[in-house]
Amino acid sequence: MNVVLGVSGGIAAYKTPDLVRRLRETGADVRVVLTPNAERFVSALSLAAVSGHGVLRDQWGDPSSGGVDHIELARWADVLLIAPATANILAKLAVGIADDALSTYAVAHRRALLIAPAMNTFMYAHPTVRQNLDVLQERGARIIEPDSGSLACGDEGVGRLADISRIVEEVQRVAAARDLEGRRILITAGPTREAIDPVRYLSNRSSGKMGYALADAARSRGAFVTLISGPTALRVPPDVEVDHVVSATEMYESVMKRVEGHHVVIKAAAVADFTPQTPSTQKLKKGLSEDVHLVLRRTPDILSALGNLPQRPFIVAFAAETENLENNAREKLLNKQADLIVANDVSDGSIGFDADHNEILLLSRDGGREAIPRSSKRVIADRILDAVVRSMAS
Repeated sequence: MNVVLGVSGGIAAYKTPDLVRRLRETGADVRVVLTPNAERFVSALSLAAVSGHGVLRDQWGDPSSGGVDHIELARWADVLLIAPATANILAKLAVGIADDALSTYAVAHRRALLIAPAMNTFMYAHPTVRQNLDVLQERGARIIEPDSGSLACGDEGVGRLADISRIVEEVQRVAAARDLEGRRILITAGPTREAIDPVRYLSNRSSGKMGYALADAARSRGAFVTLISGPTALRVPPDVEVDHVVSATEMYESVMKRVEGHHVVIKAAAVADFTPQTPSTQKLKKGLSEDVHLVLRRTPDILSALGNLPQRPFIVAFAAETENLENNAREKLLNKQADLIVANDVSDGSIGFDADHNEILLLSRDGGREAIPRSSKRVIADRILDAVVRSMAS
């Protein structure tokens, strides 16, 4: 992965040597382009030392190199990451001004563009800045939204450069190999809700974050993605086809209707195993009796139905366990005729349900076992898809 890091003149530029180092740890080759104002906050020498390359500072390039540096870079780069991106550089990018090394290179760049804004919260909220960000997004740029917190000027609010780990993850996401090109993947996500009456329901703690991360990762890797989602507060990733459902029965019906033509099904949803046999048509009142007894019936078993299809897809199951993680997950893997199973310990509140991170055990039918340490759910999603790609190729 070849990354051009463009650094503009904001206080957050002091973080860029660490950003370069972290990018290189992922295997990226990084070359840096500095604006004149950026050098007020970080030295070209320090960036050259951590990148292992000379730093481009002059839009006219180095006459001794025999070429125009920004054009050579445009042929070389897979990703242009601008971090920090000031209000000034955003305006130049939006209207095509090319009056320094970075803005000139940006006009020549033809591949993925990521922008990590960093500035005072009042500047970030200014209508012109927002308009410029909208223009750049419409042209295909991916914006890495800034964090909220204490700013260098003493103000509190949105405007702080996104965490370095998040920026690195976004670069990896954009540069991911399109190894799922031509594949159709169906993913289920989120909880289901089983009605007790028109007001109350039975559900679980699933947020849908893992399934949505899988949908985004699969789309980034070239797959056509169908997402069947229970109720969540999450935004559907771009270019993903979605069915919104509520109950386990609705999810079953949607999956069985949609599954034909899909090469892979990833069952990340936390589907209710039981549902009230006869939901009340009216709200149950507290005064009716001391106790209310619910009679529950089993919901349709989506995983078993998929495993019994005559021409079944490659199936990835999930096992959310609170004890005997590996044994319970492997038993489910074999009983449900899945090809891979993702097991995680939901008794740990810092991972799994409703958390931003996960820690999983990947088990395969051939006895394979891979432990993936605690990482963001987006990173976990790519590791799961890596296993899918390997398994389908073998």
